[in-house]
This record gives sequence, C-alpha cells and structure tokens, in this order.
Amino acid sequence: MNEHVFGVILAGGSGTRFWPLSRERFPKQLLRIIGEGTLLQQTFERLIQDISPKQMTIVTNDIQAETIRLQLNEWKDDLVDNIILEPEGRNTAPAIALTALQLMHRDPDAVMVVVPADHVVKATKKFIKAVRFATKLATHGHLVTFGIHPSRPETGYGYIQPNKRKKVGSQGPFTGYSVTRFVEKPDLSTAQRYCRSGNYFWNSGIFVWKASSILEELAVQNPTMSKKIKSLAKYVGTSEFPAQLRKTYAKMSSLSIDHAVMEHSSRSVVVPVDFGWSDVGSWGSLEEVATLDKDGNVRNGNIIDMGSQNSVLFADRRVVATIGLDNMVVVDTPDATLVCRKDRAQDVKAIVSLLKEQKAPEHLEHRTVQRPWGAYTVLEEGHAYKVKRIEVVPGKRLSLQLHHQRSEHWVVITGTARVTRGEEVYDLQAGMSTGIPQETPHRLENPGQNLLEIIEIQNGPYLGEDDIVRLKDDFGRLQPVQ
Repeated sequence: MNEHVFGVILAGGSGTRFWPLSRERFPKQLLRIIGEGTLLQQTFERLIQDISPKQMTIVTNDIQAETIRLQLNEWKDDLVDNIILEPEGRNTAPAIALTALQLMHRDPDAVMVVVPADHVVKATKKFIKAVRFATKLATHGHLVTFGIHPSRPETGYGYIQPNKRKKVGSQGPFTGYSVTRFVEKPDLSTAQRYCRSGNYFWNSGIFVWKASSILEELAVQNPTMSKKIKSLAKYVGTSEFPAQLRKTYAKMSSLSIDHAVMEHSSRSVVVPVDFGWSDVGSWGSLEEVATLDKDGNVRNGNIIDMGSQNSVLFADRRVVATIGLDNMVVVDTPDATLVCRKDRAQDVKAIVSLLKEQKAPEHLEHRTVQRPWGAYTVLEEGHAYKVKRIEVVPGKRLSLQLHHQRSEHWVVITGTARVTRGEEVYDLQAGMSTGIPQETPHRLENPGQNLLEIIEIQNGPYLGEDDIVRLKDDFGRLQPVQ
C-alpha cells in the first residue's frame, strides 16, 4: 500500500435510472443489484484491496450520508472524518476539486483514485494492477483515466480517442497514451463508426491523479471555479468551513470533470483496460453483468415465468407472474411498478421527472427506510395522518426528539419498548400503548434481546420527516433532518 494514495468514491447519485428500485434518497449505489453487497460496498471493498480504509474518502450529501454510514458500518472508525458532504449537487468537477483541496491539507503529495460508487468491475486483481500503473503516471503530473474497449456502439457513454503515436508510459499489459480528444455521447451512426475504427474507447469515469495536479489544471482550464475552490483553503479544518462551503457552492457552476478539465488538457492520458467494467446505466444494461437464465432473462425475487426471454424481471415481496415477454423490463416494488420495453429503459429518468413535477412521494424514497437503529415502513397515509411500523434492533434507540407539528401514538406489537416522554421513563410490553403529545421530547429504545416492533400513528397538519428536532442522538445526527 502506498501511503500517499487515497481512494475517493463519488456517491451522490440521484437515483433516477433504476427507479422504482432506486429513489432520490436511495440511489443505485445503495442497491444490491448483482453479487454480494451493494454497489457502494463492492466499490469500497475493491479499493481497500490496495488502499488503507483510513485513506478512503466518500463524497456525498446529507440525504444519503446516513445510509452510507450504515452500509459501511464495518469501517465507521476509519471513515469518521472522511465523509465529505456537498451542500448541493454540482456534478463531478466541484466534488473532485473540493476533495483535492481537503486531501492536500492532509498530504501535499496525495494521489487520488477517483471512482463512481455505482459501477461494476468484475476483475478486481486486474483493476488493482491498472490503478498501480496509473498511480506511477500520476506521480509525473499526468491526469489519467481508464478507457474501456467498446463491445457495441453505445450512445449513452462518452468516448476517448488516444494518440497512439504518443505513449507516456508502458508496463506489462498497460500503456498510457496522450488523449487526442474526448467525445460526449455520440449519435448511433457516429458510435458505430467509432467501434469499426478500433481507435476509440469508452470513457470509464475513473480517474487517477495527484491532488495538486488536478487543482493546477483546473486553474488553467476553469479559473472561475478554481478561485471559488481556493477561497475555501483557509477554512479547511475549522468550524467555519461548512458555512463557507454552502456560500461557495451556491455560486458554483455545475460541470463534469471531463468538461471542466479533461477535454481541454494536454496532460490527459488514457490507459486502455479490460477489467470487466460496466456503469450499469439502466435496467436494459443489467444483462451485461448479471447471471442470465437459459432464456436470457435476468431474474430476481419472487418471479413465476412462462416462456419469457431476454427480459429483466425483478420482484420485491409480491409474486410477479410473466408470460411470453420478449425484451421487456418488469420491476415491482411495494409502492410502484415499472413495465417497459428494454430499449426504452433509459426513459425511466423522464418518468422520475414527471413524478417530481407531480410531487409524488414515490420518486423520493421507499415505504421501508433503513436507519442505524433499525427501520420503519409507511403502511398508510392520508390527510393529517400517517401509520408506520417501526422496528428497533436489540440495544438500539432512536434520537431524543420532538415534533412541532404532530403528535404520535405508539402500540407495541412485539418486544419491550422503553419510552422516554418528557421527564417520564417507562417500559411497555406487547399490546400496551402510549401517546406522545406535540412539542414533547421523547425517545424509543429496545432494552430487550429480541426485535422491538411498534405501530406508530401520527396526527398533525404536517407529517414530513424534516419535522424532527433531535436533542440527543447516539449516531451523531444532530443536524437538521433532510
């Protein structure tokens, strides 16, 4: 392990491409789509094969941070100071520049291995070897990205044309080439021509460079963004940093690192690789990485099928029966179902946009939401009321909190509930209940050995999750709830 190499995982995705399984507060990287663990967990475990967990950084937002910490709980002590929260999404250039600035504060010689949280890499050993080679190039000031040999004329990926006459380094199966040009998502005829030529690679979106190099080149290619990021340098590590970051981000342009730097830089280098990469960009592309049945279907969950082929079939809890489908996508969840042709799977993003316009909750989160203490499921809701099932694992407790706009009534289903209500503390057994008036500090705890389940009935003019004022919390969540 190189003490100067830091893993940087970009984990602020919006959750649109894999709806209804993904949601804004539970995007693709937090899903278990293929193999063991979620895509985020797989990405983290892949990087720590060669990078210390203490040198891993996650870039995300307030909305997803809690779930990310929960999924990476095994390494929580290593990551306690290594989660960077963006005040709002501004694409990859500001996220990467912000991370580079903070890493420079820790180590002026820091080398960043920047990876999206939601990609699949099948050959981890090849990936690690490629990263080691790219790290050597990065120490000489190159800005390195990996190019993927295209297997089809894909219009959803960017392409990179290398300058085969200008090698910048070679080792074993790896060669670095200066970049002739980047091409952003070409049309079909252009993509077909690129594939026939054999001289273009897919842009993987994985980068390796020194933190100082990317900041230097950002100053050359986008001085406006560079000045904004550099203005934060004096606040890094101080209590003033979060407030200054919010002010700066509010004025920041939304740009990808490709547009901001890589497309214009003479320092850009591409290393062609073959480590089984896919960005799993839509339901239609899942067949690239998932195990197929004898009829070419991707099947997951409680599926009963007769005669379907080349389709993607996902079921959550209910039985989903399919008959004679061909090149279709069917995804069923407790509160939403998607049915479309596989070649229209990219249009799922448009459906999510329509749901947002209609203020439908189905774009935001699932009915069941994981928390560090357990989970809750919304069973029913209507005007001025909401009914939840709350599960608290043994030994855990919710935050001490109050609500300005709602009261709550709790009924214990199984287990023992220890209730704090104002100055009172008392235990409830199965079948017992209690009420929590509006504005009353309260807490729910499971002191027993078994799972605690309660039914919570909320009443009030506003029942959003942001009407939670946390007074004390075992998980450090005292900032306003998102």
